[in-house]
Amino acid sequence: MGRRKKIVQECEELMDEPEQIRNIAIAAHVDHGKTTLTDNLLAGAGMIADADEATQLVMDTEEDEQERGITIDAANVSMTHEYEEDNHLINLIDTPGHVDFGGDVTRAMRAVDGALVVVDAVEGAMPQTETVVRQALREGVKPALFINKVDRLISELQEGPEEMQQRLQDVIADVNELIRGMTEEMDDIDEDWTVSVEEGTVGFGSALYKWGVSLPSMQRTGMSFADIIELEQDHKRQELHERTPLSDVVLDMVAEHFPNPLKAQPFRIPRIWRGDDESDIAEDMRTVNRDGDIVFMATDIGMDPHAGEIATGRVFSGTLEKGQELYVSGTAGKNRVQSVGIYMGGEREELDRGVPAGNIAAVTGLKDAIAGSTISDKEMTPFESIEHISEPVITKSVEAKSMDDLPKLIKTLQQVAKEDPTIRVEINEDTGEHLISGQGELHLEVITQRIQKNQGIPVQTGEPIVVYREQPQEASREVEGVSPNRHNKFYITVEPLADDIVETIQLGEASMSMPELERREALQEAGMDKDTSQNVEHIHGTNILIDDTKGIQHLNETMELVIEGLEEALDDGPLAAEPVQGALLRLHDARLHEDTIHRGPAQVIPAVRDAVHRALIDGEVRLLEPIQDVRIDVPSEHMGDASGEIQGRRGRVDDMYQEGDLMVIEGIAPVEEMIGFSSDIRSATEGRASWNTENAGFRVLVDNLQREKIMEIRERKGMKLELPQSIDYI
Repeated sequence: MGRRKKIVQECEELMDEPEQIRNIAIAAHVDHGKTTLTDNLLAGAGMIADADEATQLVMDTEEDEQERGITIDAANVSMTHEYEEDNHLINLIDTPGHVDFGGDVTRAMRAVDGALVVVDAVEGAMPQTETVVRQALREGVKPALFINKVDRLISELQEGPEEMQQRLQDVIADVNELIRGMTEEMDDIDEDWTVSVEEGTVGFGSALYKWGVSLPSMQRTGMSFADIIELEQDHKRQELHERTPLSDVVLDMVAEHFPNPLKAQPFRIPRIWRGDDESDIAEDMRTVNRDGDIVFMATDIGMDPHAGEIATGRVFSGTLEKGQELYVSGTAGKNRVQSVGIYMGGEREELDRGVPAGNIAAVTGLKDAIAGSTISDKEMTPFESIEHISEPVITKSVEAKSMDDLPKLIKTLQQVAKEDPTIRVEINEDTGEHLISGQGELHLEVITQRIQKNQGIPVQTGEPIVVYREQPQEASREVEGVSPNRHNKFYITVEPLADDIVETIQLGEASMSMPELERREALQEAGMDKDTSQNVEHIHGTNILIDDTKGIQHLNETMELVIEGLEEALDDGPLAAEPVQGALLRLHDARLHEDTIHRGPAQVIPAVRDAVHRALIDGEVRLLEPIQDVRIDVPSEHMGDASGEIQGRRGRVDDMYQEGDLMVIEGIAPVEEMIGFSSDIRSATEGRASWNTENAGFRVLVDNLQREKIMEIRERKGMKLELPQSIDYI
């Protein structure tokens, strides 16, 4: 029997033992060594040949991942590991570190119970480290820490034992500060989730040279930091690897400290599911009942040229089997499961048996599923939607070079949107353009490259376009909107929403899909007054409609049309038809015609749309531009050039400090000005700078650029260039 077949057989046997299962993700800032670490674990589990240096990037299965040397798609693998005489099944997801692919990290966290956070010993906790820790904790996933690249402290920075221990303690303290800050607000976490060397939830080592240590492993092997430094300085890395192999240290930590599904699910289900906690289905999920109703959450959709779409995700209850007819949340009818299996790196192994609760499964046949779907054998309340922290900020137009490829391109773009919910695809009927919006330049570059390579469709792309927003700056007067037939009138005001309330909506803590009482409490906690929170009629994006009317006849049956008009008006703001955000709209009064025929869609929608736009203009609506936090690490002699690159892009430098032998520059800059930044910073610093950007939301565009930018966008969209006369403040 081949080694691989033996591992698949072991995995199959362990699937039925939830106590022995660990579902984990590896997450970190870009280039901190996650994928190399994962390769080590695979080698340790006997799944790949133990090459001299584990840089095979087995988990980066796509060609462009290998070329760029970064992980773009989250990759799954199942392996086994013996710890304290028990064999454990470890389902691992290797996630991307680049900020543009953060959506994959968020979705992976829904499927797992533990997150191994990897931090570079030299760079320490970075912006993306903070983001991945936040993503894990929000999903109720327990963290542990592995500090990678410790060999660099010895060989490059020539640090002695005291300096080295101090540096490692600083990294641990930084990560714990992040964990503490985030868990303080979580009432349901009653144990201390901070990481500690003494507890064994921190490991150190070098993924490149395949050695690792933790306090339990040092006690077991008798290794000390002085021994490690000596062996590393003498370049006896093979001996170091043999005496304290990295894979054993990390997999022991996973088996010992991460919760199994039986422990994790009772805690996690109330966080991610808002259904009736007294129901049988809730009990099945809490107890990981393999004989209960089927509940499967798809966290990733991939394409296999032979098998079609593959939905990967977590089985929370029941047993998934071939041939089952299952509901997919939000769609009509049922889908039939064609096959079930598990992932072994880039390869999917189909199984002849079912996959029971507590496991991560790969399923074909669920054609209606998208990343985030709830799949079940009975109609049920779906899981909370997976909230992606950052919104698309850059758009590109994509056109097929040949008209014959157009149907294929449309189909491919729909598939892209299904696989990656952080991408938005829009087909502009008027111009025939296909617009894709994503998290950054790299995100869109990768998507368009894959359309060309994988689907063989030659495309041409336009220049990147930045997505703007519109937002009122002050409270408006009451504005009247009149229907075309003059028989219906709506009276509306608008005011800016407080930042805390906007954030509450963005994080999914207040939505129309939750029970009214919960939503009311969440909004009041964020600072909304009690009366307003009781009258919330609709939430669209980060905008709220409040119904302040009293006993108006026929308003109930007209409200759907009012909401439709409101959504139209908010999707295309009055300045440049960009989406409106952070607006609180109040409907104060309405005059409606007695006769249904005179208050149909053609009358109500334009009246509401007109009223909303006029109220926004009266509330001094302004254009907002997306901004990014920028961090540059650079040798001190290039510090001036690097900070000049930020300042020359309408950016602002907030902080400069020394870290090791490098200077760190932190600041913010508009996304639009950051296009082409990578080549400019390279030439300005002779290629010696490393940098990181992170989306930081939107800010009001400076007054002297407002009119120019609005006109530019209107022209691009083919709108007329005269602004309404009432916009006289810009």
